[in-house]
Amino acid sequence: MEQIKTYAIIGGSSGIGFATAQQLIARGDRVYIGGRDPARLQGALDRLGPRAMGQVVDTGDRAALADFFAAAPQLVGLFTPAASYQTGAFRDGDPASSEGLFAAKFWGQYWATLAALPALREGAAVVLMSGAASARPIGAPAYAACNAALEGLARGLAIELAPLRVNCLSPGTTDSDLWRNRAEDIRNSAYTAWAGMTVQGRPATVQEQAHAAIFLLDNTHMTGSTLYCDGGYTLR
Repeated sequence: MEQIKTYAIIGGSSGIGFATAQQLIARGDRVYIGGRDPARLQGALDRLGPRAMGQVVDTGDRAALADFFAAAPQLVGLFTPAASYQTGAFRDGDPASSEGLFAAKFWGQYWATLAALPALREGAAVVLMSGAASARPIGAPAYAACNAALEGLARGLAIELAPLRVNCLSPGTTDSDLWRNRAEDIRNSAYTAWAGMTVQGRPATVQEQAHAAIFLLDNTHMTGSTLYCDGGYTLR
């Protein structure tokens, strides 16, 4: 009998991470999820059921990351969609926000991957998450640079960590908790603008992004690649 596979998802209590956990469980796998908010994490675990376990973790705390993976079972995959940050313009932007963006999104995934290594089985997969602004920036240059850095990190790690596979998911605007928790007029304006900049003319769903993440986790001949799940945004 094939052993049940377990995947770690840091940021698995909401959005794309939670949708990925749902899809993995639906096909018979187990998930080990992490999130910063204890109540949200417990709510996610309750919804996911007995094939899910988790622990509170902050990607900005390297000791907490070490503890998170020390408690992990043997893993066949890691997905790191968690990040909370602000960004802005270059000339008049807040320097703290620009530096904090890298601390949260780039270094958070960098150190999470390093901390995970002892728990990852040989031939396991790591999926980082960037964003389509890496290839088509529109303002917020620190954000574009951070996403591009993550895609470069995936390529570098794919070489150094082989036979582990390391890829990067680069989503565009996605109809997720992040946007649904914002004011309706702000959300609708953003979605309308996004529709005009893409080939498909709409934001992605979290289920579509989760499907893309799982493809990168599963495909044993994919490494060092970036998958743009952006509705054709980078083509326009």
